[in-house]
Amino acid sequence: MTAPVVDVHAHLWTHAYLDLLAESGVTGLDMYRALGATDEPGDLAQRFAQMGEAGIDLQILSATPLVPHLDDAAAASAAARHVNDEYARLVERHPDRFRAFLALPLPHISDALAVLDRLADEAFVGVALTTDILGAALTDPAFDPLFAALDARSATVLIHPVGADARSPLIAQRPMRWAVGAPIEDTIAMADLLLTGHLARFPHMKVIGTHLGGALPMLLPRMRAQQPWEAPDAPEAPDVAARRAWFDTVTHVNPAALRAAAEVLGADRLMLGTDYPFQSAGELLADVAQHDAVLTAAQTRTVRAGNADELFDLRWTGGAGAGA
Repeated sequence: MTAPVVDVHAHLWTHAYLDLLAESGVTGLDMYRALGATDEPGDLAQRFAQMGEAGIDLQILSATPLVPHLDDAAAASAAARHVNDEYARLVERHPDRFRAFLALPLPHISDALAVLDRLADEAFVGVALTTDILGAALTDPAFDPLFAALDARSATVLIHPVGADARSPLIAQRPMRWAVGAPIEDTIAMADLLLTGHLARFPHMKVIGTHLGGALPMLLPRMRAQQPWEAPDAPEAPDVAARRAWFDTVTHVNPAALRAAAEVLGADRLMLGTDYPFQSAGELLADVAQHDAVLTAAQTRTVRAGNADELFDLRWTGGAGAGA
């Protein structure tokens, strides 16, 4: 059976889940309500049509950045259970269209570890985290038990921006939260994982950084040059560590960025992502189509299907072109 073309970076939030987050004190949800990325029939029909036009068979859904990272442990656990149950039902209804990343009730480690048992459900192919957890870096020792458990399960971890202005007032006070702040969050989180040796400490965990890892394709050579004196305790060079991770291809139609990522990170470390619905319609189609213009035919097959086939046990029953 031909491996499916997989979109590893796609979002879906139901109105019920957004209501639950609002009850827990989460603000700024109006944008998400207006995006048309719910499980309502009209929204799904539009999504499936765009997937078909782009040649995408399967989307792996994540609730990021609206994962249940909440101070209140009970509220976080309730929200995680709610959204994970929603995703499981969606995959059951549309097994040849969807899989999902688990949402974890963080920073509550014992509760999050209990949720990992759901990785045995074929609906879930990994977990989704944000680039920091309520302001704490992913490399904070408090999260070591979680990463140890993920490593023991050889789990895949999608790391997505929080949308918190990279915790900088220089961004928060200006209209650049998502255009600039989000890729900076990608860059900081992935660079931290590389320079601290986190990926070497947990070598069986498979990390996917979103949006090409932010500025990593531009900064990785600079990081290597400056690492000996700036981060002398790093256990391996950052470009070596980067070969332990994967990165999705969301560029908002920037062929130069995709070309740089293929050259610096390696096309064998790239995976198709659309960021649906933040990229949709013509922009989504153009972002996917640029693979053919920038990459070789073999690289394009690897980016669209091969790497996902290697990372995930999809147990996909569709045939070639099922997403069309």
